[in-house]
Amino acid sequence: MRAVVQRVSAASVTVGGQVRGEIPAGLLVLVGVTHSDTDSDARWLAGKIAGLRVLRDGGRDEASAASIGAPVLVVSQFTLYADTNSGRRPSWQAAAPAGHAEPLVAAVCEELRALGLPVATGEFGATMAVHSVNDGPLTLLLETPSRR
Repeated sequence: MRAVVQRVSAASVTVGGQVRGEIPAGLLVLVGVTHSDTDSDARWLAGKIAGLRVLRDGGRDEASAASIGAPVLVVSQFTLYADTNSGRRPSWQAAAPAGHAEPLVAAVCEELRALGLPVATGEFGATMAVHSVNDGPLTLLLETPSRR
């Protein structure tokens, strides 16, 4: 699994003009799934996201989402597995099909909630408009250990 994690002062996702998920200051997480990803990858990714010490608490960038209960907006993003090495048209073959990917994105959200975090989401498979105000900016790319 891959995730792009951004520290935001606000973020939202809309589908068809309707807000589906929004958060104040916290983390915006774009999640991509490939064919061989498992529930174990989802648990690892959620734990890593929750524990990253990148949020501000008392003016320092030392807090994790788990330590301060910061909200997380999770948006599925199959394009994180685009292959752009050949030609100008990306290949999406490395992205898992919806039947495999959707439950794993949901598992990341469930695990984050189990860790005590408020989680908002987009709508899997929909055309979404993601709005964010990056804070810092701070943007990290995460990959589950089996992908590195």
